[in-house]
Amino acid sequence: MADLAQRRAGAVRVPPAGRGATTIADRVVAKIAAQAAREAIDVPERGQPPHASVVVHRDTARVSVSLELGYPADVGRQCGAVRGRVRTRVEELAGMRVHEVAVHVERLHSVRTAAGGRERLR
Repeated sequence: MADLAQRRAGAVRVPPAGRGATTIADRVVAKIAAQAAREAIDVPERGQPPHASVVVHRDTARVSVSLELGYPADVGRQCGAVRGRVRTRVEELAGMRVHEVAVHVERLHSVRTAAGGRERLR
């Protein structure tokens, strides 16, 4: 026990930069991005929640978000809101710069088709 105390007392202080590094997995950043996209839009009642994939290189991330929107909708405005929210949340929570956020609208859900039970208007 005394040996441990002596080693601690005589230990050399290592500066923070030399202590190691924190690595955040791509899948963690993808979950942050998907949640941020969910916060930015109203997910249609019958729609799937947004899905994100991420490529991280050092402290920079490229994000791709796939989502479904309600119809009618201002697609450009909603995609812009998703891009902004994803960029902000990833930078805040993961401490990474976001180089690119690509938004892919997979499907539009009409209020009329959801009420009638049909998937497509004919």
